[in-house]
Amino acid sequence: MQWWEAVILGLVQGLAEFLPISSSGHLVLSQHILGLSESAAGDITFEVFVHFGTALSILTVYRKRVLRILKDLFGAIAKPQSIGAAIPPGTVDSERGGEEASVRISIYVLLSMIPTGIVYVLFKDQLEAAFSDPRLVCMMLIVTGFLLLLTRLRPNPSGVLSPLKAIVVGIAQAFAMIPGISRSGATICTAIYQNVDRKEAADFSFLMLLPVVIGATLLKALDMTETGITIGVFPLVLGTLVAYISGIFAIRAVVILVQRRSLQYFAFYCFAVGILGLVLLT
Repeated sequence: MQWWEAVILGLVQGLAEFLPISSSGHLVLSQHILGLSESAAGDITFEVFVHFGTALSILTVYRKRVLRILKDLFGAIAKPQSIGAAIPPGTVDSERGGEEASVRISIYVLLSMIPTGIVYVLFKDQLEAAFSDPRLVCMMLIVTGFLLLLTRLRPNPSGVLSPLKAIVVGIAQAFAMIPGISRSGATICTAIYQNVDRKEAADFSFLMLLPVVIGATLLKALDMTETGITIGVFPLVLGTLVAYISGIFAIRAVVILVQRRSLQYFAFYCFAVGILGLVLLT
């Protein structure tokens, strides 16, 4: 892998992981365009490192909230009665909502992971096979465009998350394992469809991604121990750094754009890339 290829793929991963345009879909298309599908770009090592970079992006942007959540969660474990009090619907703003809000968001994140885990276990092989089909990616990008456009039907959501809403958002995240379906787009839109406040929807989308990315990175790291490291250190470090920096920018940009009701602009982008890809791949 050349250094410029590492930069391109790291940038695609960092931006598309958080912007509602599907990082997996763009990586598949980027690898196809660069002719790297069967070579270095497909190496498990590079994938592990760029995912680690995006995990660091979330930790950097939400570092205070993550630390507060962990602190309050461990405190609640020592007082089990407080966990039951946190389950009913309410704000998940752990920065201003106190210990109860921190425990609540922890519970909601865990609930959202259940559908993802079930789908991964049942359809792991089919999902992995989908990454070799750029035409499928283009079709799913068009689906993502419709998901984003439909947020116009809920212009001013003002509600809060609940256990059921968190599970439904988790189902959306499970569907987003199909390359071309944006994870951030699907989860944010699904929360908005359920009348969840826009900023709360965006924050929850990124916070619920953190354990998923860390878990996926660890699983891929185990695979890496079997295949070994076959990419030079410089491309790995460069790709990871680019993914990390671009990821921070993307997270902050998405939160602002969601609050400004600007998701429909990404819909037009997804339509354009999906349709153009289908035309060129015929």
